[in-house]
Amino acid sequence: MSPIRIVFTALLPFASGYFMSYLLRAVNAAVAPDLVRDAGLSPAELGLLTAAYLGAFALFQLPLGVLLDRYGPRRVQSGLLLVAAAGCVGFALAPGFAAMFAARSVIGLGFSAGLMASFKSSANWVPIEWRSLANTSIMAFGALGVVAATVPTELLVGQIGWRGVFLVFAALIVAASALIFAVAPSADTGGTTPAPFRRQAAELVAILRLPLFHRVAPLLALTSGLQIGIQTLWAGPWFRDNLGLSRPDVDRHLLWMALAFMAGILSVGVIADRLGRRGIGPMPVMLGCNCLYFVAQAIIVARIEALAVPAWLVVAGLGQVAILAFPWFAARVGEGLAGRSNATINFTMFVAAFFSQYVAGLIIGLFPATATGYDPRGYSWALGLFLALQLVAFAWYFLGAWQHRKDVQHA
Repeated sequence: MSPIRIVFTALLPFASGYFMSYLLRAVNAAVAPDLVRDAGLSPAELGLLTAAYLGAFALFQLPLGVLLDRYGPRRVQSGLLLVAAAGCVGFALAPGFAAMFAARSVIGLGFSAGLMASFKSSANWVPIEWRSLANTSIMAFGALGVVAATVPTELLVGQIGWRGVFLVFAALIVAASALIFAVAPSADTGGTTPAPFRRQAAELVAILRLPLFHRVAPLLALTSGLQIGIQTLWAGPWFRDNLGLSRPDVDRHLLWMALAFMAGILSVGVIADRLGRRGIGPMPVMLGCNCLYFVAQAIIVARIEALAVPAWLVVAGLGQVAILAFPWFAARVGEGLAGRSNATINFTMFVAAFFSQYVAGLIIGLFPATATGYDPRGYSWALGLFLALQLVAFAWYFLGAWQHRKDVQHA
């Protein structure tokens, strides 16, 4: 398959589905004031409602990996997107919290293959030396969904209301499903014959037991998962309650973060690609970016207002640098297990994202509300806890690497 055909059939259609996935993942950051007003949500309820997407998303990651390896990304992704569209309709019509929670969970289930189907198609059709760049390009395109979830969504909400917006989203998701089914390669598995289902499930369990998985998963899950959880919900209220910004100003800051997110993913992919040609692997690049990421979070926790906005931009730009580890991990597990190896890592990320959104709401709710929102101290306690967990995972990764080298030397 020619490079141009790969881009327009094996990558771009799946990237359109991932665009919608990120749009729906991040949309509550923009419509949160409307949801709180219409449904009378507490901080914990707002966090739980938004996290319902992430919880359903995470729970389906492990069977998803088996389905992708067995049936291919084209059929799996096009079918699941229709589920997401149905969830959007349900959310638009939901009368209260319980129905909204259920519909939001269906949306998360429907988008559970958004990134993994894209990665699986990349693994099938893109040469390995270009795969990191291809994967980060897909994520950068998906990041446009975060951009669309800010000012554009706010403007649309002003015209047709948040319920009407979700009906529009449902129609766009159906269109993305049709595009994938019509355009993506029908030879989903790249010419390979899938293993029996029982064997695939056993191989999935084997991946979860790998020492390498235990070493890298906590770091990847916490760094990326917490960024997902915070940026797609709590960053907006943080700007309102810590910097005293109006709703239009909050939306503009979320737009800047979305642009930083997109630029950061694409830049990291280009940098990793160029350094890879010089013999520097993706993991050193990721770990170096992690250090800057931690410093930015520390500035936000300390509420240093003069540096707060640049720090949030760094968090947005480097929060998904763990994407560099996906092809690295898949290559060590085995290319035939790409779908399952990616899905296991993605599972841990979204478990972390789910708990971060909900736990942040619980912690913020422990402090008395202010006249305009939530107590700024609650954010610092929540984000400080998350930063501490990431630092522990960072140390755990290096401890595991040191132990591995020690074992090899004594073998």
